[in-house]
Parts: sequence; structure tokens; C-alpha cells
Amino acid sequence: MIFEEIDFQKTPIGELVLRRRRIPGLGELDVYEVKLGEDFLMSSLFHEAERQLSKLGLGQLAGDDLDVVVGGLGLGYTAAAVLEDPRVHSLIVIEYLAPVIGWHQNGLVPLGETLTGDDRCTLVHGDFFALSRDIEKSFDPINPEKKHDAILLDIDHTPTNVLHQTNSRFYTEEGLNELAKHLKPGGIFALWADGEPESFFTDRLGKIWGWADAHTIEFDNPITEDISKGAVYLAKKPE
Repeated sequence: MIFEEIDFQKTPIGELVLRRRRIPGLGELDVYEVKLGEDFLMSSLFHEAERQLSKLGLGQLAGDDLDVVVGGLGLGYTAAAVLEDPRVHSLIVIEYLAPVIGWHQNGLVPLGETLTGDDRCTLVHGDFFALSRDIEKSFDPINPEKKHDAILLDIDHTPTNVLHQTNSRFYTEEGLNELAKHLKPGGIFALWADGEPESFFTDRLGKIWGWADAHTIEFDNPITEDISKGAVYLAKKPE
């Protein structure tokens, strides 16, 4: 196994590590991995659920000139999938950890050039959850009155397994109602989570928005030689 630590940074919420390795049996494939403290956050080996977060979320929208927000940059798979949709007019990606933005700007991760080279995409260093709570301002730092067609979130492991305890408030009825105020009428909220969907959270989304759904995303795991699962929750704001 070839293993390389590309970057190490101390952050307010733990030690952040970007590493690259090659795994026996996968040939010459470079696998990029991100850890925060003891939490394994993401791998370039598994990104189907992140891509489906974009595909399923934007798939609920009609029309063109879509304004989209992604909460959580990571290795960039959700954001890159958003930019594949020609209807997207603007994409704001909110990332709490400044070094993650630096990885993309400095070409340390494979999708960096894809995101930084697209004029529709803006990477913003900020706290998604704090911005969601502030209903007087937009996620777009340049246009404080702007509302969005879709908000796609990929930060915590699940609504009950969060990276920092302060994030938990977002997943309550109060927090989700605040998020809804950032969406245009008919706008979509989509959330990635690890494992299969939990019915209590789908029900909570439905109570707030009137319509909600959840999908199980299955993908091959060559490390365990098994099938792994992720969840995508969807909720649509009334017209």
C-alpha cells in the first residue's frame, strides 16, 4: 500500500488530514481520503451518494437559471455534479474549514480545477448552520436578499450523528423552518446522510414542508467487498 499525507491542519473542530493512498487490488487508482480528528469524513472511492444528492435534488426542479447552494465542500463531488446540470446559473458552496477550500484552489484534490475554473461556482468560507439561522441574510455574501432554488447539504454523518453538537439544532423543526426561509417558493432542500434513511426525519421534513421523500443509495464497497448504503432526503417548499 502506498500512503501519502498531503496536508495536515489544526482547525477549531479538530485535526484535519488529507491523504492519498493506493489499495492492493485497485490497480493504479489514487484514493483521496479526509479525516477530522478520529472521524473518517470522506473518500474519493465512495461518492455515488454525494452525486445523487445533486441529481435527485435538482431533478425535482423545473425551469432554467437555477441558483443553488451546497453546504459542505469536501472533495467536491456534490458541487461538481451540480455544475454538470446546464440549467444551473449560480452555485455557492459554503465550507467551514478554510484548508478544504485551499485544497481545491491549490490543485491538491482531483476536482479542484473543475470547481475553481467554472465561473458559476463560488467557494465561500463560512458556517453553513450559522448562515441558515440568519434569516435576514442570504447564503450569497454578495446578494444579501437572494433566495435559492435548491439547498443541498452534506456535512454531518446523519441528523443524529453530527460533527459538532451545535449542529444538532439545525435538524429540529425550528432549524429547518429557518432554512426554508432561504428557499424560493417551490425550492428544494436535499440532505445526504450515512446509512439508510430514518423515517422520523422524513416525517419531520414532511410536517414542515408538506412534501418529503427519502432514497437509499447503494454502492459497491471494494474494501469490504460488500454493498454500502447512503441516504438522500428531499423536501420541497410549497409554491
